[in-house]
This record gives sequence, structure tokens and C-alpha cells, in this order.
Amino acid sequence: MFRMLHKLKREDNVKRLLLVFLLISFSLVLFSQQTINFTPSSNISAYTYEGIRSGVEKLKMNNYILGQVYKPGLYTVPDDTDFLTLLSLAGGPKEDAKLTKIRIVRPSSEGEKVIWVNFKKYLETGDPTLIPELKPGDTIVVSGTIFYAVSKVAKFLSDITIALGVYNIITGFK
Repeated sequence: MFRMLHKLKREDNVKRLLLVFLLISFSLVLFSQQTINFTPSSNISAYTYEGIRSGVEKLKMNNYILGQVYKPGLYTVPDDTDFLTLLSLAGGPKEDAKLTKIRIVRPSSEGEKVIWVNFKKYLETGDPTLIPELKPGDTIVVSGTIFYAVSKVAKFLSDITIALGVYNIITGFK
């Protein structure tokens, strides 16, 4: 009888330890997926001097591209680089990118100015007036579609369901 009670206590302890491990693991997964807001430092120069090529002084400008592109980050490009070239350097937009509302955040003396680009319309019409000129310090933000947001919520709910299923298996809850 004593052995049987000791064995039951040991099984309960194992279940409790597994439950604690499961909850800690789930918490780590949940809280490690935090959004990082990126604000470029104001002490970074918008231009970089490249030198003289073919008798012409060349400047490079710093631009950021963030969001639903394959290679987001800081790009130091020649000062005559256009929006399309920078988007291409970043690997292009991902499948879940919202091409109808791409934001260009441009620093100015009055604060930040937001320029909206309908890249989808540009792809359909080829109208170059739809693509604004890039300026030094511009930050391009390519947001995700509603499908992207729904898929993130679905993944979160799936993770919760898996965790509850494992908990039910461990505890023998019926």
C-alpha cells in the first residue's frame, strides 16, 4: 500500500513538473515574439562621401527599408538611387506585403512627413509619376496584408491549442 501511494505521489510530481515546464516554455515563446520599433538615430548622417569617379564627386545616402521585404535594414546607396532599386536591393516585397500602401517616412525640419506609395497601381500601369524620388534618410515601411495579421493570430491560437492538448495528456484530464 505504501509503495502504491509513493508511486502515485511520484507520478503527480512528474505531471506537475511537466506542466510547469510546459507553461514556462509557452511563456517564453509567447513573450519572445515581441515587436521591435525601430527609430533611426538622428546623429547618423544622411550622406556618405564615396570619392571621385570619372571626375565627378559621388555621394551615398543612407536609407532604411523595413517590414515585409526579404532583407530589411539600412542601405547605403548612391544618391541617385530610386525607390524601385532600393526595394530590389532589399529582395523585393514578400508575398504577404500590402503593395497598395507602402509608406515612406521622410525626415524634415518640421518633423517627419509620410508619403504613401501605391506600388500595385504602378505595377499595373507602369506610370513613373506614382513612384516618388528617394531622399537621404528616408525610411520605407512595407506593411503586411490582413491575411498576414490573420495568419499571426491563427498561429498564436494554434500554439495555445497544442499547449492545452499536451497539458490534457499529461494530467489525464477528460
